[in-house]
Amino acid sequence: MSLTKTLPSRRGFLLAATAGTAATAAALLIRKAAQPAAVASHRGESKRGYQLTEHVRNYYRTAKI
Repeated sequence: MSLTKTLPSRRGFLLAATAGTAATAAALLIRKAAQPAAVASHRGESKRGYQLTEHVRNYYRTAKI
């Protein structure tokens, strides 16, 4: 019976896992919120999404059957 008292409980583990996940998510959100302002000021207008560049055109040309 003393063996069950020495092992951590399932509830304690789930509570710790949830708290760790929440702390990680909060840290990532804070980091992500602070990052775009610094990056946008250095690059000016950022281009997002798909862009057909010379490298992509070359890949499409060589991938044709």
